Amino acid sequence: MKSIVLTTLSVFLGLFFIFVGSMKVTPSINREMHREIRRNFVQYAKVFPFAKALGFKVPSKWMRIVVGWIEVVCGTTLVLIPGNVKQVANVILLVLMLGAFYTHSMLADKFEKTAPSIVFSLMLGCRLVVFYQVRRKERQVMEQEAKVTTYSEPPTVGHLNAKSLKQE
Repeated sequence: MKSIVLTTLSVFLGLFFIFVGSMKVTPSINREMHREIRRNFVQYAKVFPFAKALGFKVPSKWMRIVVGWIEVVCGTTLVLIPGNVKQVANVILLVLMLGAFYTHSMLADKFEKTAPSIVFSLMLGCRLVVFYQVRRKERQVMEQEAKVTTYSEPPTVGHLNAKSLKQE
């Protein structure tokens, strides 16, 4: 059973993350935006979770490139790859968006900068909820079909045991 909502969310979110991740990795899409993203990641690297506690500094360039590639790979997975790998990509992106929300909160950014991480966290969460609802519905349909098949078919030779053969 295919769900139009699940497919639409997967394609939309996947294409969005491919686009945004590509802008973080390469300036070929939009040089001005890439320059702005590079400037922002200098600030983001300063509030990287656990950096002070563990005593290391995250280079902003590597943080930007890793985040960008994670978005591109997970976005491509949401668009093209079926099965449980798609759910893993969804969870990775959800964790990434929650990390983005944390980063913007720690920097006390304006709501305009924080809003996309909130919106896409909610959309990724909704996609997971829809996936589990569709999977539950599929299982219920399969169980129902199994019950109907079990009770509606007449016994065959394989179902007969030795006792019933002796009685005939």
